[in-house]
Amino acid sequence: MHKKFFLLSALFALVACKQSQVTLKAIEGTQLAITDSLAQDQEVLDYIAPYQKHISEEMSAVLAYAPQSHSKTEGPYNTAIGNMMADAVYELSNPIFKKRTGNAIDGVLLNHGGIRSTLNAGEVTMRTAYDIMPFENSIIVVELTADKVRDMFTYLKSGKAHPIANMQLVLTEDDSIVKATVNGKPVEDGQTYFIATNDYLRQGGDGMVFFADPVSETVLDYKVRSVLIDYFKEKDTIAPVRDNRFIKE
Repeated sequence: MHKKFFLLSALFALVACKQSQVTLKAIEGTQLAITDSLAQDQEVLDYIAPYQKHISEEMSAVLAYAPQSHSKTEGPYNTAIGNMMADAVYELSNPIFKKRTGNAIDGVLLNHGGIRSTLNAGEVTMRTAYDIMPFENSIIVVELTADKVRDMFTYLKSGKAHPIANMQLVLTEDDSIVKATVNGKPVEDGQTYFIATNDYLRQGGDGMVFFADPVSETVLDYKVRSVLIDYFKEKDTIAPVRDNRFIKE
């Protein structure tokens, strides 16, 4: 009898607990506009002032000089600023990749949309690099089959000026491919090619699905922005040009 009473009591307790559970019905909020009318806390301002000054000085540090301004809207197929970015990735990433793997980077492909600002004429600073590349994208080298590289060139036929380096693509008026080379040579069956890109594109960003399922990949732990900063430091004058790496005849 005591056992039955205990079981009934336990059952009633569980039912009561279940019925008393709190259920979220709605979430309400109020938007608080942050404007100049809000009072500033002078103690906080004084605390962060030294850090703000240090960051401002670092960002304003002059790394190089640009005789002319360049933007990603200069023209179709290839732009001076895009060529500069792809060349910088090739020049500075290749030694790292060679040291780690014993192989060389065959080509570079970045994305036109990743260029977020103009390279302005005059002093080139740390802030310039952050303006052009504000994202945290890093360099990754993927090993692609010949078929995947051909898919890459087919993708580029759209004509958007995606930055490339150490490769050439020439189209006819009807967008047929006349010439497609990597390292100055046509793509060969049975060969694999090491293409440097960024981690966003490696994941299929901008529809670059040909980067999926590579033969191998190597993460360099080297941000595209850091590449630009190092490139600016190495060059006294930044004077990129448009060339024939990607053109229509």
